[in-house]
Amino acid sequence: MASYSAEVRNELARIVDEQGCCKVAELASLMRMGGTMLIGGNSNLGIKFITENAAVARKTLTLIKSGFHLKTEVVVTRGRRLKKNNSYMVKVVPSPVVTQLLSVLGIMRGDNLNVSNDSGILRKACCRRAYLRGSFLGGGSVNRPEGDYHLELVTGNLDFGKTLLRLMKYFSLPVRLIERKNDYIVYLKDGDAIAAFLQIIGAHNALLLFENVRVVKEMRNQVNRLVNCETANLQKTVNAAVRQVNCIKRIIAHKAFAQLPHSLREAAQIRLAYPQATLQELVDAMAGRVGKSGMNHRLRKLEQIAGELGNE
Repeated sequence: MASYSAEVRNELARIVDEQGCCKVAELASLMRMGGTMLIGGNSNLGIKFITENAAVARKTLTLIKSGFHLKTEVVVTRGRRLKKNNSYMVKVVPSPVVTQLLSVLGIMRGDNLNVSNDSGILRKACCRRAYLRGSFLGGGSVNRPEGDYHLELVTGNLDFGKTLLRLMKYFSLPVRLIERKNDYIVYLKDGDAIAAFLQIIGAHNALLLFENVRVVKEMRNQVNRLVNCETANLQKTVNAAVRQVNCIKRIIAHKAFAQLPHSLREAAQIRLAYPQATLQELVDAMAGRVGKSGMNHRLRKLEQIAGELGNE
């Protein structure tokens, strides 16, 4: 069974942007997530991109070959350990054209490497969405909605992590950035925020599943809260009833019952007659001659008297 993260990536990999600017933004983000540069003969540059998701490998290959005549290779390495996924390496053979591609992606500026600033390809909102989509394809994960809400983008590049942080804040998401074992984690831990992120990057089927599970989960939690509250109230009622009956029996044992005012004797007799009744049920048993506040006051007075007798 595929993980929820894999399901999201598989859906995102099927999205085909019509606009060239969005293709550039998505590929640039993918390369910053999982791409490395190769140096070939005559100092020509190449690209190597590695992923464990076949759909992401296909999407990356399609984006690389879109508009550029490049020689590419795909190498599949079979996972040898138990539950270890296959690894897919998309390789762009070093050539002068690769430098042109890297320049279009904003990764190269002239002869220099542009480590962090992708503002040139992020002017439009559609490109920002595509860029975030590429970041999830390249290094994102999200928990199944049945569990704790958690979505993260993992990168080894702090500057790139800060770019993702700014982009997600642009979309008003409550995002955080932390360092973990030489990686930088951009993450969300709020259900509404994760739903919004999935919508932003175009994972509509995954969003529908997320929201359906979330509704059931919230309803179940609400029912549990109500049941717990009702159980607590029931326990409270039972404890009070047992305490009140014991207090009345103590008054009787001390032969002080006859000296009680009529109203207290009446309340005591009703409580003894209905030892498991709620306060409202005691009021009903007295045919409305006293309200809940009055009945509660009488029972408290009986407890006070029993306490004083116990101290004598």
